[in-house]
Amino acid sequence: MRRLAAFAALAVFLASCGGKTAAPRATDQAPVPAEGNAAAGKVVFMSSGCAGCHTFAPAGTTATIGPNLDQLAAYAKKANESLADFTRSAITNPPAPYVPPGFKNVMPTNFDVSLTAGQLADVVAFLTRGP
Repeated sequence: MRRLAAFAALAVFLASCGGKTAAPRATDQAPVPAEGNAAAGKVVFMSSGCAGCHTFAPAGTTATIGPNLDQLAAYAKKANESLADFTRSAITNPPAPYVPPGFKNVMPTNFDVSLTAGQLADVVAFLTRGP
């Protein structure tokens, strides 16, 4: 009977936690692959809300809440970082080392936990190399 009570208590505890552990952060996972899949990255870009804030010609988006992502190379140069490193940092650890004039840093800070390492590599590939 004691075992049953202990088991029931454990089951209630796990149920109250949803039975889940915290999702691993993209930055805590295995190193982000150097090469992502740009086509898959477009899907991530469109499904993660990026299109609602950013202009990016390869995605066909024209939003102006966030910086124009067609200018990513210029932003990376001003931040003195490689394009891929700048882009990855801007997604996972905002504010990036450079926020273009006229924009407040309103970038969501949850992409380091909501994207897997593979999804991050894919969206970086899409943003830096296009479709």
